[in-house]
Amino acid sequence: MSKKTATAPAPNTFGGKLDHFFEISKRGSTIGREIRGGFVTFFAMAYILVLNPIILSAGLPKDGSITMPDIAAGTALVAGVMTILMGVVANYPMALAAGLGLNAMVAFTLVLGSGLTFQEAMGLIFWEGVVITILVLTGFREAVFRAVPRQMKTAISVGIGLFIAFIGLINGGIIRAQGGTIVGLGVNGSLMGWPAVVFVFGFFLTVVLYAARVKGSILIGILSSTVLAVIIQFFAKLEPKSDKNPVGWGQTVPAFNAESWRLPSFGSLGQIDFFGGFAKMGVVAAILVIFSLMLADFFDTMGTMVAIGEEGGLLDKEGNPPRTKSILIIDSLAAVAGGLGGVSSNTSYVESSAGVGEGARTGFASLVTGILFLLSIFLAPVVEIIPSEAASTALVFVGFLMMVQVADIDWKNLEVAIPAFMTIIFMPFAYSISVGIGVGFVTFLVVKLARGKAKEISVLMWIVSILFVIYFCLGPIQALFA
Repeated sequence: MSKKTATAPAPNTFGGKLDHFFEISKRGSTIGREIRGGFVTFFAMAYILVLNPIILSAGLPKDGSITMPDIAAGTALVAGVMTILMGVVANYPMALAAGLGLNAMVAFTLVLGSGLTFQEAMGLIFWEGVVITILVLTGFREAVFRAVPRQMKTAISVGIGLFIAFIGLINGGIIRAQGGTIVGLGVNGSLMGWPAVVFVFGFFLTVVLYAARVKGSILIGILSSTVLAVIIQFFAKLEPKSDKNPVGWGQTVPAFNAESWRLPSFGSLGQIDFFGGFAKMGVVAAILVIFSLMLADFFDTMGTMVAIGEEGGLLDKEGNPPRTKSILIIDSLAAVAGGLGGVSSNTSYVESSAGVGEGARTGFASLVTGILFLLSIFLAPVVEIIPSEAASTALVFVGFLMMVQVADIDWKNLEVAIPAFMTIIFMPFAYSISVGIGVGFVTFLVVKLARGKAKEISVLMWIVSILFVIYFCLGPIQALFA
């Protein structure tokens, strides 16, 4: 994409100083375009303020010490601070927030699946951020990136998309456990009840808006379906879902009360147990979880970084964006901040490309987006009225956005296709992102060996695959030494 010409403001004015610091006119942009791009990026990804609390709520402490509004306020705070740092330090039009997929792994794999407390899960998130920061500082991150085949990285992203969509359908009450089958459509094979209407309305509104290229379509879908849910609840007075009432609301009842307007609370900050996860899971299992988190984190970031740079015409001849190391350092520290903030690992968002499409080319747009995130802290308590039926529409749609990458996999090449397939299907079927990654890695190793291409397997892939085999066999191994 060619850069647009822009006239620089007078150097001694405030606008001139901004222009010089952020290289706005040098990159072919204007202050107005950057502000507009910053707003568009915020509205394109503001849905995370709703989705992160919804997803993490499955793993929150049962004693109520951390609430969904706490998570919402913490999500906005950490996203705001890290996005501002991305703008000021790295001067790149890329925003950060709690990563979808990573937060699902915290709630469903670590807490519900492995039995960790919420604080212990945040400890593993923290160490993932520390490891990934060290990899950046030592230059090792690029080495790990090269070790995993590109199409395996794509399969990881696609698998996470299916996993997220599956979670969304379940949380929205569209897919449920059935009497004769493991899962099925709605209640006894039919969509029943007003909550199902809310989900269907929100999802198809998002689809229509996205197809019409309306910015912020995901957020509009969530908010519109929430308004519909509040109206329905005002007249219908529905109860929460139960065995006797299968057509009630899921996780939250969409009704206003005095608590909806209280000042924001930051109860998630500092809710972390640095070493509890290692003691409970075992060192090997914990290390594999950290590695899985790291894979999902930095592969996604590197793809996002290049995609945004390509759309904005910011890449050099070798395909690298300006200040690459600074970008990666801020992104890595965002994982650390997410763990310390109790809101899951923060990572770069591809929705930033929406702002670039509106003209953003510099970190000034990220500064604008970050400030908007900080201002949104005061809306955090209202998140409790958003029903899961409304928020889950975004999970399903984001699953679609991640699924489209499946076309980049060479399905005619068995060395790629079989491992990619195993990676993709095991994430939703095993209800675990790390299991999907591990099965994919081991399958990749087996197929390469079957074709006599052991020399093409990197040392790192050998090590990781062997560790995953140990991870999958931990039960029998522990039984031997019991």
